[in-house]
Amino acid sequence: MNKRFFVAILAMMITGTALAQKQFKSWNKNVVIAHRGAFKTQNLPENSIASLKEAIKIGCFGSEFDVQFTKDNIVVVNHNGDFLGKDIATSTYQELVDYKKLSNGESIPTLVEYLKAGIKQKKTKLILEIKPQKTQEREEALTKSVIATVNELKATPWIEYITFSHFIGKYLIANVPNAKVSYLNGELEPAKLKEEGFYGLDYHQNVFKKNPDWIKQAKDLGLIINVWTVNAAADMDRLLEQKVDYITTNEPELLFTKIKK
Repeated sequence: MNKRFFVAILAMMITGTALAQKQFKSWNKNVVIAHRGAFKTQNLPENSIASLKEAIKIGCFGSEFDVQFTKDNIVVVNHNGDFLGKDIATSTYQELVDYKKLSNGESIPTLVEYLKAGIKQKKTKLILEIKPQKTQEREEALTKSVIATVNELKATPWIEYITFSHFIGKYLIANVPNAKVSYLNGELEPAKLKEEGFYGLDYHQNVFKKNPDWIKQAKDLGLIINVWTVNAAADMDRLLEQKVDYITTNEPELLFTKIKK
């Protein structure tokens, strides 16, 4: 190969890699994570694509959402094990679609639909909570399906994982290179999470009240600290003073007023 041509090709490859890395350094730099999307102010359904778009519109660092697994192995976005009263695990996806609509007319979103909407921008992270299932076998199947969907859509740069299931968390760490996985359940101390390869602890604010030294411990270990679900102004002020990394809230607009003072 001509030396000059080779150098030109190498330069193009390096430039392309740099541009690819740069395009994913534009995330909103704030502490605000909208819990189930930014739904409250605009009276939108929780975990809807509309609430995701609202979280993006107002500039949240992240928009949290939950996934469940249908009887026919479709990953859907919903917090509870039931969709408006209909059990998800024992229903097919089509049965859920035919059953009811969300209050804004949306059908229950699939993970594919939700991610396609979320990756149209490069400002707001998608904080993907994989919900525990009734058996470990179903947890593994759900997690494998989530990983496959994220990979297929090339959505990895947008995704940070959270879960209450220790099994799911460990599975993600073992099977997704460089996955950012935070644990929600609250019983594990920071040193244990660090030892097991977790990216952070994402605990209810009461856990930190009972264990006031865990924030410092987590910082010293280099773990990311997220606190949920923080809706009162006084609690926001306290956690901002403690310099936690992220605050998950149903009141993202209120939290923005705090950080913009």
